[in-house]
Amino acid sequence: MSGHDHDHALGHDHGHAGGHDHGGHAHGVAADADRRWLALALGLIGAFMALEVVIGVMAHSLALISDAAHMLTDAVSIVLALIAMRLAARPARGGFTYGLKRAEILSAQANGLTLLLLAVWLAYEAVRRLVDPPPVEGGLVLVTALAGIVVNVAAAWCISRANRSSLAVEGAYQHILNDLFAFIGTAVAGLIVLTTGFRQADAIATLVVVVLMVKAGYGLVRESGRIFLEAAPAHVDPDAVGDRLVGHPPVTEVHDLHIWTITSGQAALSAHVLVEPAGDCHAVRRDLERLLAKEYGITHTTLQVDHVQDSLLTVGRAGQDAGDPHCADAHGPVHRQGPHDH
Repeated sequence: MSGHDHDHALGHDHGHAGGHDHGGHAHGVAADADRRWLALALGLIGAFMALEVVIGVMAHSLALISDAAHMLTDAVSIVLALIAMRLAARPARGGFTYGLKRAEILSAQANGLTLLLLAVWLAYEAVRRLVDPPPVEGGLVLVTALAGIVVNVAAAWCISRANRSSLAVEGAYQHILNDLFAFIGTAVAGLIVLTTGFRQADAIATLVVVVLMVKAGYGLVRESGRIFLEAAPAHVDPDAVGDRLVGHPPVTEVHDLHIWTITSGQAALSAHVLVEPAGDCHAVRRDLERLLAKEYGITHTTLQVDHVQDSLLTVGRAGQDAGDPHCADAHGPVHRQGPHDH
């Protein structure tokens, strides 16, 4: 085996091993998240959501019905967390080399689209009721909304007892806090209807809930879409990462740099790294892995590290100059020491 083949094989193989075997590195949802607390919160939300729909119809309150729809998204987010726990425990096998981790992303996108469609319908109904408001039982709305506040506080407490290092669990927690604000608005609307007879307050509270639903739905669709399109995590600038890597001696060039998200909270990176002829490829790989983990939180990495003189072996176009990248068809920008274009 030639020196190039040896460095290439060991660098690539150890890059994979280094990316998979880091102390404390967890893939996706934490396996030790407490399902019992999540299930208890789901039971509270599901039971109250069904009751709220019935009361909302009886009280002719669109605000209560919209709150119930918002609680449905809370329940879905908890179910997603529970499903993600089970999927994360399954080993990757067969053609699914990442396992079924992106089932969470599929569900998130479906949840986001449903939120947006439901928000459109509720907005239409709210505007219609602003023009021609039906009679609303303000007292029933107020009592139900106050009960909803209590239920959401209890559900939030349950989820806070689970392992919130899981992004799915933290997402469910934030959903419930968001719903808590909606119930506070509905309670205010019920109080206004009860004390002043201003029936449009119910529709106005519904529009407030619609705004919250649109914000949550758009966020889910946007984030899931970025993951499906293999975009880099929103908080990571690939150009800055490439410049940071090439600034580490004895690295001279970084190209074919790819950063993507496997599932929520699990970023991955691959790159082709060239080092000076006297550089230690294996030491550089280990240093770069530590750098990526410490500064960017990326621990799932595959780095192919080669010596720079190997570029002379590349069969390129006639007249190809020494400034061309190591690979004849590099994907994305080529990062070199000193000023360069991205």
